[in-house]
Amino acid sequence: MGNGTSIGRVRGLGSAKAGAHHFWHQRLTAVSNLVLMLWFVLSLALLPAYDYDTVYAWVSSAWGAVPLILLATSVFYHAKMGLQTVIEDYQHDETRVVALIALNLVYGAGWLLAAFSILRIAFTGTPA
Repeated sequence: MGNGTSIGRVRGLGSAKAGAHHFWHQRLTAVSNLVLMLWFVLSLALLPAYDYDTVYAWVSSAWGAVPLILLATSVFYHAKMGLQTVIEDYQHDETRVVALIALNLVYGAGWLLAAFSILRIAFTGTPA
């Protein structure tokens, strides 16, 4: 019991055994997004001013840069997993593989740009 129908077993359409892993990663990143976004909003609200120099100094500190990297990582990974689920569920022809590759490239490039920008500010220190 629990192996699907006879025709499903013949066609190999049973469980891929990866759904629970994907499900839990989506839930964990959703919780981390909530916590990190609350931190982000509160941190910005508590800044003494909202000018360029103040925000730059905040991002260049370890207390600003490390959680921002974690936030970017969590948000990009969560969004990628969500769109991957949509593509896998609704795209059924040859373009599915192309769409999944494009998804990984776009989200990888976006995360890399965000991480590079945050780290560049964090390691240069003062605004130019």
